[in-house]
Amino acid sequence: MSVHETPPQPVYPLSPPDRFLGLPISRLTRRRLENFKANRRGYWSWWLFMGLFCLTLPAEFLANDAPLIVRFDGGTYFPVLVTYPETIFGGDFETEAEYRDEFIQDLINEKGWMIWPPVPYSFRTINYNLPEPAPSSPTTDNLLGTDDQGRDVAARLIYGFRISLLFGLALTLFSSIVGIAAGAVQGYYGGWIDLIFQRIIEIWAGLPTLFLLIILASIVEPTFWRLLGLLLLFSWLGLVGVVRAEVLRARSLDFVRAARALGVSEIQIIGRHVLPNAMVSTFTFLPFILTGSVTALTSLDFLGLGLPPGSPSLGELLNQGKQNLQAPWLAFTSFISLAVMLSLLVFIGEGVRDAFDPRKTSLRTGEPV
Repeated sequence: MSVHETPPQPVYPLSPPDRFLGLPISRLTRRRLENFKANRRGYWSWWLFMGLFCLTLPAEFLANDAPLIVRFDGGTYFPVLVTYPETIFGGDFETEAEYRDEFIQDLINEKGWMIWPPVPYSFRTINYNLPEPAPSSPTTDNLLGTDDQGRDVAARLIYGFRISLLFGLALTLFSSIVGIAAGAVQGYYGGWIDLIFQRIIEIWAGLPTLFLLIILASIVEPTFWRLLGLLLLFSWLGLVGVVRAEVLRARSLDFVRAARALGVSEIQIIGRHVLPNAMVSTFTFLPFILTGSVTALTSLDFLGLGLPPGSPSLGELLNQGKQNLQAPWLAFTSFISLAVMLSLLVFIGEGVRDAFDPRKTSLRTGEPV
């Protein structure tokens, strides 16, 4: 090779396209996903949590006192979705058919068949054919036994798990919106606005939250949305400090000053330039906020100040376990379900924290995140 020839350049393999689930993503997002997958405990906890959530979301198809499908006299019916009078199946009354009644079952079986869900009980269904007084121990009919009112524990666990997660997700969403908005206003404008907001937050955070919730919950009739509003009064405080600190740091950066000099409105600067920099630290807190939201609802239900009486609730099931020490399956079921749910959320939070940690590097490329 002569001195004028260019030495051959090494050929590096091309990295796979930056896509996730068929959608284009940035290199930064890809590296964070790789770091999240590297945390095996958080990664598998995420899939297990999503599996449980997706499994309990259609709870009516898993546990119900109405069949999934009824084939009768050439017609097909879906009692789990539609209410039918028993006269359709040859009964005498125009009221809703009681499919667990042996009379209705015999009428249907004479001219057809029916398919029951895996748990043939709803959260409110009372089993009147128990082999022993309620709370009865687990049997083949009631896999996790019954509570002190003869209701199937497995059905109440499925419905209670779903309502706890939905409540926690809704409370996390609304509290994040309020907390991020308040922190962004404080951090961006600063001055007297920041000073006044900080004093209000210090006073509000110093109030005895649990006692105020107990008082308010005892005054108003408890419903899902009213409890959500009561807990929202205090749950938004957790994100204000984090967002405020990030916005205070980001507002003095050069690109924010340039946008302000170009005449960009303050709302656009906050939404397009400042808040995206604050979202990194915010996302790491969301799983822990969700954990606190589920725990708050469970605590109120345990004290009898949560959801209306008769509603499926993990806290109410835990309270029954405390009141019926002779029925250990109640305490074990509620404790294990809560421990699994909260542990999965904590592990997911740890994985998200590692994914957004700027000190972490991509395990495949070795590049800093």
